Amino acid sequence: MGLSQTQVADALGITFQQIQKYERGANRISASKLYDAAKLLQAPVSYFYEGLEDTDGGLDDGFAQRMTEFVSTPEGLELAGLFPRLEDRRLRRRVVDLVRAMVDDEAP
Repeated sequence: MGLSQTQVADALGITFQQIQKYERGANRISASKLYDAAKLLQAPVSYFYEGLEDTDGGLDDGFAQRMTEFVSTPEGLELAGLFPRLEDRRLRRRVVDLVRAMVDDEAP
């Protein structure tokens, strides 16, 4: 899109080395950082998922659409930013279990 890694990194508040790790797939990018990148590039979040539905990566079940919907809400974006800050893996699991139970309770 015409931006250098350094320009993207500076705009996102990270190092260009981190951008390189994201590009190579060495590090995962948080949903909130992905959202920030999409805003910077003036592209929808789904831009980063283009072509994945054609692969055998298991994303043809609407994953990209659900992720886009998730970070498109203020609550989803906030949760996406906060969740990775939970360092205790058991606590993260409990949050997921709590949300799953809440969703299951709403099912008809």
